[in-house]
Amino acid sequence: MQILPEADVTELLDRLVEGEVPGRRGFDAWRSLLRAHATLMRRLDTDLEQETGLALADFDVLAQLAAPHGMLRMTELADRALISRSGMSRRVARLADEGLVRRDKADSDARGVVVALTEAGIARLTETAPVHARGISKLFVAQLDDQELALLERALNKVIVDCSFG
Repeated sequence: MQILPEADVTELLDRLVEGEVPGRRGFDAWRSLLRAHATLMRRLDTDLEQETGLALADFDVLAQLAAPHGMLRMTELADRALISRSGMSRRVARLADEGLVRRDKADSDARGVVVALTEAGIARLTETAPVHARGISKLFVAQLDDQELALLERALNKVIVDCSFG
């Protein structure tokens, strides 16, 4: 198997992209979106974990459960938190072991599982939410003016796609 020199690989990738996206229209914006998302999420996760001991993904589960009165079906929770159902099952099992959530059978469907916040989960959310909100404010909101925030929201809402993370 022949390994191409780095320059040849770069040229190959450029040709492949150019064939699908003439002039590479929008690729710089796409790369900026990916870098912003990756760096912000990494920093928010690191800061939250250092200050509270809770991972951002765990906080997200608790926060998603808080929105609909502290309880969601497992499938809805996985969709809202944007992770796979199997990944959510493992995360919820761990959070249940820590006493932050509980799992119950759904009343209407014996196969369904409902996940609910516990008192300890509400207390943990109360402790961590201000830290997370402060991070969002400092790292994201404070960097943009009101017009930029409104424009960014409108633009990103146009490209949200409906997908299932099953």
